[in-house]
Amino acid sequence: MTEAERVLLDLLDVERLEVDLFRGTGSGGETPMRIYGGQVIAQALAAAYRTVDNRLCHSLHAYFIRPGDPSIPVIYQVDRARDGGSFTTRRVVAIQHGKQILNMSASFHIQDEGWDHQHDMPEMETPESYPSRSELKKKYLDKVPPSFRGELTRERPIEVREVGHLDPFNPEKSDDRNQIWFRMGAAANADAVTQHLLLAYASDMYLMSSGMRPHGLSWFTGEVNGASLDHAIWFHAPLKFENWHLYSMDSPWSGRGRNFNRGSIYSEDGVLVASVAQEGLMRRPQNRS
Repeated sequence: MTEAERVLLDLLDVERLEVDLFRGTGSGGETPMRIYGGQVIAQALAAAYRTVDNRLCHSLHAYFIRPGDPSIPVIYQVDRARDGGSFTTRRVVAIQHGKQILNMSASFHIQDEGWDHQHDMPEMETPESYPSRSELKKKYLDKVPPSFRGELTRERPIEVREVGHLDPFNPEKSDDRNQIWFRMGAAANADAVTQHLLLAYASDMYLMSSGMRPHGLSWFTGEVNGASLDHAIWFHAPLKFENWHLYSMDSPWSGRGRNFNRGSIYSEDGVLVASVAQEGLMRRPQNRS
């Protein structure tokens, strides 16, 4: 297990303070500027799971309310909304500085039987056909200030291979379809709950950039003020995140300072394990907050 993988697993191990009150670490995620959205979602889901017995999450819906401060912990307050015969519902509020930074509803379901169908996985080259995230970042070291180069090259826990990589400093206008392969080796032998937490963490990666591609924008161009506004995940099938998964994303709409993004997550053998949807802020920097 790498140090980055160990840090992520520690981040997802929220501390119980009271029966329905938990504390999570704010630092250590994908970015030091603010708490990475996938980290808050995964910790909120971890807190909810600590109050649920023998049921797996089938969906969650979260709203990002304020930027998270990585210098202090996050408090998660769980409301046990319902414990039913087939479904369990939880509401989680994430708090920093006495204010909500995220609220989330999550639903858990027994393993029922029913009818099955799914869309096929898009045909794609194997993950090894594409350069790694660390290899791509090394290409741009001379384009960032020296003080930021350590952060750019810092080891990350999630291994990523971009299918249609665009130069983040000079992105060409492109199709909104956006695919990556991703996995985390330390997920091997993890239980089903931990697998869900890791996928929830990773599901916020690269998603919003789908809506930037048609406009030739990226986080590094300085032309866009962006942030995730909400995030939803539907878990469909068991997963083993130590293996490669294809995250196939698109953005069918942007306008009025927002963009809408969707994602389908497939195991390497083509099983649709999860679906994701997110709306993001995408406006010019001079607009007021």
